Amino acid sequence: MNNEQQSRFENDYKRHVKLLKLQGKAPRTVKSYAHAVRRVSKHFNCHLDELTPEQLQDYFAQLVETHSWSTVKIERIGLQFFWRHILKKDWQWINIVKPPKVKTIPDILTPSEIENLITHTKKLRYQVYLLTVYSMGLRLQEALSLQVSDIDAERQLVHIRRGKGAKDRMVPLPDLTLKALRTYWKTHRHPDLLFPNVRGKKENYYLAEGHMDRGGAQQAMKRVIEECGIKKKCPSIIYATVGRPIFLNVA
Repeated sequence: MNNEQQSRFENDYKRHVKLLKLQGKAPRTVKSYAHAVRRVSKHFNCHLDELTPEQLQDYFAQLVETHSWSTVKIERIGLQFFWRHILKKDWQWINIVKPPKVKTIPDILTPSEIENLITHTKKLRYQVYLLTVYSMGLRLQEALSLQVSDIDAERQLVHIRRGKGAKDRMVPLPDLTLKALRTYWKTHRHPDLLFPNVRGKKENYYLAEGHMDRGGAQQAMKRVIEECGIKKKCPSIIYATVGRPIFLNVA
């Protein structure tokens, strides 16, 4: 792209991000849809309004061969939003790109397997995090985002904010989990976050600006699963929970 084309694209890209936010899309959704637009523009080295349907059909044909259908779906929706709201076009061909409908049943870990995972998790922050996730039936991001003010110790409840469907809910807080959260919090004493991104010197932990890294938590869980010799496919432990509390007897 020449300078003029690049400038026009950047302006449209900013409008795209702005409109996504105005529609109340989650931050991760905004990032994914925006990334789709930038990736296609980079691939063809031009503004998207210069592309033909045939070029984009070829692009998606290639994408299907190299990426998962979940990525293809996100890419399609992100581009479709850009065409409708930025370019003011409604190209029906985009609807041709449809992921196959596949229903699978994930392997579910038993309470004893979960206890084994928690026991063998070496780092305290991941051990407490895993206990929090499974004892309260939380999703990965819900547990990562927990704040000190979300804990109602007197009533033993936790306020989950903007969970699935951007809805709040109250979840029972087991005694064991409350004690574990208190023990872990004393190691960093962050004024807001229960699982801060603890980097650098220990005395600076309370200055962390964000929560624990999502990728780090996923990798830690994968390692523990391998070390425990669990052969099940466990998307529930890496990406989300089984959706209900698990009652554990971890010492």
